[in-house]
Amino acid sequence: MKKFILSFLLACIMLPVWADVSPKPEMQFTFIYNTADKSPIAPDASEQIQCEDNQCMDPKPLGTYGLQKLYCSAEKCFSISYGYAHYQKLIIGFEDGTKKESNIFKTPAALRSSFNVYVNNDGLEVKLSQAQKPYSNITRKDAWASLLIILVLELAAAWAYISYMHKPLRILYAVAAANILSTFSTWFFLAGYLRETVFLWIFCLLFESVFIWLLNRKYLTLTNSFNLSLAMNVTSYSLGMVISFWIAPWLF
Repeated sequence: MKKFILSFLLACIMLPVWADVSPKPEMQFTFIYNTADKSPIAPDASEQIQCEDNQCMDPKPLGTYGLQKLYCSAEKCFSISYGYAHYQKLIIGFEDGTKKESNIFKTPAALRSSFNVYVNNDGLEVKLSQAQKPYSNITRKDAWASLLIILVLELAAAWAYISYMHKPLRILYAVAAANILSTFSTWFFLAGYLRETVFLWIFCLLFESVFIWLLNRKYLTLTNSFNLSLAMNVTSYSLGMVISFWIAPWLF
């Protein structure tokens, strides 16, 4: 039991590095034109700048790292990051060859946030949107990829644990159901309201522990179920990072 407690504490410490198959901090940008010319956005000429202070004395591009990137279409942009800087700035290129810079805006303390970007003649004005709720899209490839990765890795980890403990394989049905429910809850609900990925990880760990135990009380104690859930989640977050980095170019 002590080994599992130590593993749990280590997992919490390492979450910022591991949490790659879970929802990550995201920003959605909706463009509102205050100009007569509504030239489409040029994705290759647009970037999101990271700043550590409100004067942006040391600007750095968000860059591409796994899933981390500013994604733009002709009409809108959104970005994913493993950890935003304290302040942001947009530089948006348009298909007419012009480039416009925004004001420096503060990074919200939320995993998902929405902004209105007002396109003016002399630049961009970014304001946090109070009207828009954090978005969720059930068709997102990264969400479905996350579910697939988690199911494969956690079922494999659960099978190893159950075999070692000489428990019936029927427990795997509860494991699969618990993973489907926890993944959809985190991606399409909780990620819109929580501020840290660590809370999503803790939710999955505890929810799956209780869910699996309730369906298998004849075979597992609550401690057994917690240890099983811990082994599953540590496996999916650690190995999932490598897999998601590899498939990142095909997700968007």
